[in-house]
Amino acid sequence: MPPGATAPRNQAALPQGESPVYAFLEKPSMIDYPGFLCGVFFTSGCNFSCGFCHNAPLMGKKQKGIPWSRLDEICRKFKNEWVDAVCITGGEPTLAPDLFQLIEFFRSYGFKIKLDSNGALPDVLKDCLPLIDYIAMDIKAGLSGYPELVGFTRTEKIAESVKLIMSSNIDHEFRPTIIEPFHTDEQVQEMSELIRGAKRYCLQPFIPKDNLPDPRLRKTLRTTPARLRRIEQLMKPFVEEVVVRGA
Repeated sequence: MPPGATAPRNQAALPQGESPVYAFLEKPSMIDYPGFLCGVFFTSGCNFSCGFCHNAPLMGKKQKGIPWSRLDEICRKFKNEWVDAVCITGGEPTLAPDLFQLIEFFRSYGFKIKLDSNGALPDVLKDCLPLIDYIAMDIKAGLSGYPELVGFTRTEKIAESVKLIMSSNIDHEFRPTIIEPFHTDEQVQEMSELIRGAKRYCLQPFIPKDNLPDPRLRKTLRTTPARLRRIEQLMKPFVEEVVVRGA
């Protein structure tokens, strides 16, 4: 057996029926989990209504997942290709009732686990944190901007999730998608206060596409590098590290 290969699992020991994974990237990623070659797996369903979502087919209700047996084949293939981590993303993974089973399933192959989340369900996150190695939480706006931008009003849940992540020993990042002109300096200041003392803050540009849920945003200009650099400077006093992606 070649180095990195995984022996076939006992099929009888596999979970039966559908997994919570709706889709996956055929090729491993070198950007979704910093420092690791990573398989990316998508769950479906989301409790936000972001008009700028690039994974719009994964919004709304949960969709049919791929069988656990197929997921086993994918994981063994990735192990043979030297993949050493997985990213569980969505949609919103914390909505999946079998998320913990999925984490343990991936862990059984020796993968490190990264979880992406919008932070709306802190009670689920609290139970997930001891089981994972890295978490990336989206910070959509300052708390005052959530109802308008993503249609979510229970912003105390967002603040609770931020505190849970920052008080854990889990490697983490918080990340916004910067949309001009919504993310004003005042919004950035509010976001900064929310995550003061965080380990890592990763700025992402808004990129217009023809299939975005909000037709108005399809014609909104891409975030400029100058704006990202401006926010980088505003954020530096609040977090240990600011990363600018896609500038």
